[in-house]
Amino acid sequence: MPSTYNVRFWKIERYVGKTATTYAVRWTVHSRPYKSRFATKAMADSFRSELMSAVRRGEAFDVDTGRPASMLDQHAETMTWYGFACAYVDMKWPGSSPKHRKSIAEALVTVTPAMLTAKLDPSAAKKLRSALLNWGFNARRGAPDQPEWVTADLDWVARNSRPISDIARPQIARAALELIATRLDGARAAGQPATVKRANLSTALNYAVELGFLQSNPVSAIKWAAPKSTTVVDRRAVVNPQQARALLKAVSQTPRSGPLLLGFFACMYFSGLRPEEAANLRRSNLALPAEGWGWITLDRSAPETDKQWSDSGRRRAERQLKHRAVGEVRRLPSPPELTAVLNNHLEEYGTTDDGHLFRGERGRPLASVTYGRLWGRARQVALSPEQVASPLARRPYDLRHAAVSTWLNGGVAPTQVAEWAGHSVDVLLRNYAKCLDGGEDAALRRIDAALG
Repeated sequence: MPSTYNVRFWKIERYVGKTATTYAVRWTVHSRPYKSRFATKAMADSFRSELMSAVRRGEAFDVDTGRPASMLDQHAETMTWYGFACAYVDMKWPGSSPKHRKSIAEALVTVTPAMLTAKLDPSAAKKLRSALLNWGFNARRGAPDQPEWVTADLDWVARNSRPISDIARPQIARAALELIATRLDGARAAGQPATVKRANLSTALNYAVELGFLQSNPVSAIKWAAPKSTTVVDRRAVVNPQQARALLKAVSQTPRSGPLLLGFFACMYFSGLRPEEAANLRRSNLALPAEGWGWITLDRSAPETDKQWSDSGRRRAERQLKHRAVGEVRRLPSPPELTAVLNNHLEEYGTTDDGHLFRGERGRPLASVTYGRLWGRARQVALSPEQVASPLARRPYDLRHAAVSTWLNGGVAPTQVAEWAGHSVDVLLRNYAKCLDGGEDAALRRIDAALG
């Protein structure tokens, strides 16, 4: 690994979050920036002093890890799985979205039992997982409001954690992968979550290789396949235009928040917005005439996650559009029906102080539990009992599937549909090219005509 004596230090950075205050030590090695977060200023001062002492002793710093040689030797011998996992979380935290932070933590929690020297008590397993997920593998670890039972559980994990080097043993690595593929009830896990967890574990172990704790990534050397799953949209969930309009009418007639959120659901069906994009829609995103076709230009979305994963402490955190770079926008058409709905919404309800169109009943950011409950009531009114029991439009997100399917079945070029939907053409054709509900009847009629 390349080393250098070109090291520069910065002042300790204090960050005051919603739930905790952390202190970051910042330094550069050969102009490459590094940062380590600590729960207290004393811990940050101590770590910074160690680095500066190494400079005074004339030690070279490793460019890849940002650490002096003596610290690397020490860490390679004593670094445990839990210590490494916490360091990895701290490294990834600043540049990750709230959902990605939670995804990383879930993967680390899943494989931790394979990296313990003591057997995990089944009666205490749920409580331990909660401590690891919400505190141990979270940047608020060690905060003043951390419960005593959490501290005790995390201390137990730290004491009983294997060395990180143990995961290089094939039987340990395979045990970790089997945990990823198995649900807590012993059944086989769904393919998509297992694939995501394996990718997060592999990325973490690549970081261990970078730091010199492992010679190679052991996960890459093991032949292991995630449980089978499909990303293809279930065509049974896709509504046709008549069913969609019936559902939207039911929404508009549902007491309390129904009329207020009619435009929210209409945006998903007529323009294919994701729920987090519709929830973040502002007046400035709209270019609507009095009637006819208009345009919606999206520049940000607000995915929902548990507030402990966001820097602001709120459940919705604004960020760039999915699969897009910061500052990149996506332009979508607003059909005349949607234009009328949005104009009526603006005239009757206006916007919040910051320009948002949709909000909860008390003016708070729109929560998924609010619109999910409303959607369930609308389905009961608009659909037959057989349809209610079926997957048809079971989730609000299925309205987006219907929008994309409608565009495709209407003859819009896949490249254009992919641009509007915010997907690659490959993903679009693999996941979204589905017939509308009842579309098979038209296909059968064509075949009948062809057969004479």
